[in-house]
Amino acid sequence: MRLEKYQIDELNQQQLADHKHRFECMAEGVLNLNDVIQKLSVFNIAIPSWALGTGGTRFGRFSGGGEPRSLEEKIEDVGLIHALNKSSNSISLHIPWDIPENAPAIKKLTDQYGLHFDAVNSNTFQDQPGQKHSYKFGSLHHVNKEVRKQAIAHNIEVIKYGVALGSKALSVWLSDGSNFPGQLNFRTAFQHTLESLREIYQSLPADWKIWIEYKPYEPNFYSTSIADWGQSYLLTSELGDKAGTLVDLGHHLQGTNIEQIVSLLLMKGKLAGFHFNDSKYGDDDLTVGSINPYQLFLIFAELVEGMDARGMNHARDLGWMIDASHNVKDPVEDLIQSVEAIKIAYAQALLIDRKELLNAQQNNDVSLAQEILQQAFRTDVRPLLAESRLRMGGALQPIVAYRHLQIRKNLIKERGLESVATGL
Repeated sequence: MRLEKYQIDELNQQQLADHKHRFECMAEGVLNLNDVIQKLSVFNIAIPSWALGTGGTRFGRFSGGGEPRSLEEKIEDVGLIHALNKSSNSISLHIPWDIPENAPAIKKLTDQYGLHFDAVNSNTFQDQPGQKHSYKFGSLHHVNKEVRKQAIAHNIEVIKYGVALGSKALSVWLSDGSNFPGQLNFRTAFQHTLESLREIYQSLPADWKIWIEYKPYEPNFYSTSIADWGQSYLLTSELGDKAGTLVDLGHHLQGTNIEQIVSLLLMKGKLAGFHFNDSKYGDDDLTVGSINPYQLFLIFAELVEGMDARGMNHARDLGWMIDASHNVKDPVEDLIQSVEAIKIAYAQALLIDRKELLNAQQNNDVSLAQEILQQAFRTDVRPLLAESRLRMGGALQPIVAYRHLQIRKNLIKERGLESVATGL
């Protein structure tokens, strides 16, 4: 299914008077209005191919129908999202869940939708059909060199797929670790991981990056080989300039100060990007901003300050991607909501009075510093986002448009009620 511009324009026309009133009222208080709207207009968040179908848990999966049955249909769905929000112009693949059999044809299809490919993600946390060695006891850190070689070869293969698609980054997350004390030697496991990553790093094209993700638990609960940002930072520092740390918001223990991690990684030039989601208890993979929007804002407050301090381009110099998937919502609506939440937090961070905040910090005026932050956070920036979408040809209200145009109903009509599992 492809949306025509006139469909969005007609719906926007019905909502235009109300939008203009809301935007004009809000815009009066924004000193750098045009700069903010420009930054919002070019800020895009990649959509993961595995989130376009209903996710699930170990207990079950409940498809809503009309879900993509192929990589081509997943690209089509990202095209639908981008047509509505003008903020999702790229797709991130997990291989081998989504293998492009004909890379030139796939690339041509993404071009037709105004899309491109973001980072490609390797998968050594599952055994695949026909695989010679099992990853039951790890992959890049495995005690058996043959298993490590197999995992290294897979990552190099993923890079080759990415090159064919025009991607520029490899994202690596390992489930390697142990469930019981004494199961493995920590130093040896880390050394094996580093040696394996070095081989992968040497296979990177000159203009590529490798993003090293971390997680303190699951599926191994006693130890994981890359358990926190410090271990990831240590690995990326050993590897070289093309390596950086990827922060997944769900990959932290409760109460972790993620915004401080972000600030320090930015300071050292080792922040690669983000996997956005939200959680109540752990790696819940919930809709971004659905549980703790203030934390998301505080993270972006540090991001904007840190990127500006280094003269970075907000839209291009870090990787922005959603990594969420749940089993009770329409996947497309969930992704639209997540993108909106990310851009709300970003817009609020752009409104922080940095000069006044710095003065408050220098004078140890704790109450004033809090007031300055919360003034930005409590500002309803949705009219700014709507205006940026309007200027880019998107929908003023993407979810309203999605439902008004009965997109899910049409997708079910085209694809049926059956669906193919996403791999989660």
